[in-house]
Amino acid sequence: MAPDREHTITRVTALGAAANMALSALKLFAGIFGRSSAMVADAVHSISDLVSDVVVIVMVKVSSREQDKSHDYGHGKFETLATAMVALLLLVVGARLMAGSIEKIRIVAAGGTLAVPGKVALWAALASIAVKEALYQWTAHVGRKVNSPAMISNAWHHRTDALSSVGSVLGIGGAILLGGKWAILDPVACCVISAFIFVIAVKMALPALNELTEASLPEDMEARIVELLLSVEGVDNVHALKTRRNGPDIIVDAHMVVDPEMSVAAAHEITEIAESRVRDEYGSGTQITLHVEPSVESE
Repeated sequence: MAPDREHTITRVTALGAAANMALSALKLFAGIFGRSSAMVADAVHSISDLVSDVVVIVMVKVSSREQDKSHDYGHGKFETLATAMVALLLLVVGARLMAGSIEKIRIVAAGGTLAVPGKVALWAALASIAVKEALYQWTAHVGRKVNSPAMISNAWHHRTDALSSVGSVLGIGGAILLGGKWAILDPVACCVISAFIFVIAVKMALPALNELTEASLPEDMEARIVELLLSVEGVDNVHALKTRRNGPDIIVDAHMVVDPEMSVAAAHEITEIAESRVRDEYGSGTQITLHVEPSVESE
């Protein structure tokens, strides 16, 4: 990983972690003194964001290491592992929020009442929405710019926290304005947000799991790679293509068919041109292994 890329990811994630730490303290204070269990749960969600920030910083640091004897293809998959870990954390947080909300709904359905929260909890939730949405926009923008799946997944963790706070605003605001049994709006809204968190977590986890299990690149990318190889003069055919991801980079193995009368030096030159064209398209971190074989097998 380039030093500038590592520095950018670490800096943005560290600033996000600082914001999460401050928000967690604010929301926990507001939840306790504002008598809002929703805000306490929101604070727990922010703490999980802080954990995910630490995971991303550590894993990106590891993935930036160069190839070594124990990792011939580099350490790119550690960043993918970070993405999977963040997604798992989202699933756990969503499940806990859902379980707590269902319990509150059950209490109201059984004739019980929920405490009406104070305004301090409402203001804390509004502040959380503003800060976390700003963090999402910034982190996602930089994540796309440096092509970091782990950073983009962490950005979504910021947004799910903002959406969790939206649920808190609806529930707390409804409880304050309407009072009484209308306090059930808080856990109902939280259930909806929890379901959304599940969806986001699954969308993040599936690509990460595909990469960790050596899934091939999408068909359109493989077709483009073949097109690039065939565009090199002297390449008659391409077969035995194998592809996979390695964090932000890709790995390509393929056989190129050339004229059997071609010299070794000429075949080597063609291979270098082919490798250059693929790297120009998919980045300097692309790892390519090309095998050259004659178009007609010798007898």
